[in-house]
Amino acid sequence: MIGVVPKQEYPGFDSEVRKRGAAFLATCPKPTSKQFKKNNFWNKAVRELHEAYSGICAYTAMYLPEQGTVDHFLPKAGDNGHPHLAYEWQNFRLAGGRVNTSKGDSIDIVDPFEVQDDWFFMDVPACLLRPNPGLGKDLKRKIAGTINALRLNQDDNYVQERCNILIAYAQHDISLNFMERRYPFLAKEIVRQAVSQQRLRELFRI
Repeated sequence: MIGVVPKQEYPGFDSEVRKRGAAFLATCPKPTSKQFKKNNFWNKAVRELHEAYSGICAYTAMYLPEQGTVDHFLPKAGDNGHPHLAYEWQNFRLAGGRVNTSKGDSIDIVDPFEVQDDWFFMDVPACLLRPNPGLGKDLKRKIAGTINALRLNQDDNYVQERCNILIAYAQHDISLNFMERRYPFLAKEIVRQAVSQQRLRELFRI
């Protein structure tokens, strides 16, 4: 993960999402997940959310070629639900479908809007994420918990994609500038660790 700068809601969000959601909540103040599913007006904002955040998943910091999904950072239903935030732009995070499913209704995930760029490190060539060892114990525990909850290391698809991007960079198939736009966390780690393309080729044995 890498720090995400919150973007302003787009013109039309209020009428397309917020007001329609407010009308529903006026008749059903504490909806169940099933009731919310039938009134998922937030999906009308997916395309604009993808555009606002340049298609970068808030949790994997990887480009989503498809529109992705709307993650409610604070869950909308359940014991920890915040139904009044279900239709609020500031509670939306752009997320890939798999990572959104893994997150579920968890409230112990670090907020991409609050993440500092030195919180998450990555080991090369394993491409596994870990907390910065220089952080405080409680913060390191929360970061490690986030990595586990989102399956950022357990899901081989994420790990392999990170490795594939680094290999493409090592072979001069993509530039660092491209990585900064599409895979900002990986670009940040390449710069932080001062890993050259030659060194990556040695590490990946290519």
